[in-house]
Amino acid sequence: MIRHSFALAALLLAGAALAPAGAQAQIDCTRGGLLKAAELYVAAQGSGDLAGLPLAANVGYWENMVIGDIKTGIVSQAMKIDHHRSIVDDASCQSFTEVIITDSAKPYVLGTRLRVNHDKIAEVEVLWTTTGYWLFNADNYLKYSSAEDWGPIPAADRDSRATILAAANAYLDAFLEGKKDQVPWGYPCVRIEGGMYTGKGRDDDSCEVGVPAGVNIANRRFVVDEVLGAVVVFCTFGTGSPSGGSGAPDTHLFRVESGRLRYAHTLTHLLQSSFRGAAPTP
Repeated sequence: MIRHSFALAALLLAGAALAPAGAQAQIDCTRGGLLKAAELYVAAQGSGDLAGLPLAANVGYWENMVIGDIKTGIVSQAMKIDHHRSIVDDASCQSFTEVIITDSAKPYVLGTRLRVNHDKIAEVEVLWTTTGYWLFNADNYLKYSSAEDWGPIPAADRDSRATILAAANAYLDAFLEGKKDQVPWGYPCVRIEGGMYTGKGRDDDSCEVGVPAGVNIANRRFVVDEVLGAVVVFCTFGTGSPSGGSGAPDTHLFRVESGRLRYAHTLTHLLQSSFRGAAPTP
């Protein structure tokens, strides 16, 4: 009987060793499961091969807030990824991944949201920017983003979900009425916007630089990661009306430390030539 048990165990181990890598990938709504989903997405984006993604039968797919076909979308285009970082939200079963590609032939910065349903990816949403789009500079984005510290915050020092959301909303609310004094600015705080960088390497660096007034940052959706003090907001830069901004698809990714803004990353799917007005200066 003991000999039989050892033989069965050996057989099971051998089978596991021979199983394809995809069969080992377990995704779910835990932190580890969501990070695994993000990892599988990065691998798929790098290879342009969707076979390793455990997609739901009727997976929802959007590019720049327009419904698309994942089989022909940007996810199916192989890209040499230079840098990526992911945040995960186990309360809403979502992840967000910032992806930077500096290939001179096809440079991109992507912001990709996944929603997991049990053990399948039920939604994939990509917002991308490339040459000719708002302040785009992938080399600068890589230089500054990769140098930042987005590591886990010690458990005793973590802000609540409500505090992180409040900081993000206060920043975006300031675009409408210009009430920048109600934003919990951290110092230093630096912003990467398309590729433009506001930092000067000083202790008084501020993300307040270049924040306009009169623009309604609308249609907000959130992915919040308390462990990293991070939140990404999918939104539109204005309502799309003549006096309310372009209505362009946008993401704002924030790092919040001790209730105050530390980093802000902005991607806006808006052709530079379509912008009405002057570009901001850092």
